[in-house]
Amino acid sequence: MVINVTENAKSQIEEMMKEEDAETVRLRFGVKGGGCSGLSYSLGFDYDVNEELDYTEESNGIPLTIKRFDIDVIEGTTIDFKQNMMGGGFTIDNPNAIVSCGCGSSFKAKEREGTPENC
Repeated sequence: MVINVTENAKSQIEEMMKEEDAETVRLRFGVKGGGCSGLSYSLGFDYDVNEELDYTEESNGIPLTIKRFDIDVIEGTTIDFKQNMMGGGFTIDNPNAIVSCGCGSSFKAKEREGTPENC
């Protein structure tokens, strides 16, 4: 399994999926260039799967789509959802990140540095 979705994240994602076409929607997770450390996480819903470029799996009942190119920098990542007095949000715990920015949404991996930007 490439990605682990916790129970808290599963509950939040399922709530959000109710606004989508639940029959065909998938959670798309990956990385893109940018952020303070060079790479940023990308998390959203998608309906399309490119069999050549995408890898699909299910984690904790959530259907996932991941670009094959991103697997080396996100394999073993855990997606969680944390609630506090200020609200809630998804957290990403990536064992491949060798540097993370203070806000937690940008990182650098040994296999890929990305393109750092100003925060």
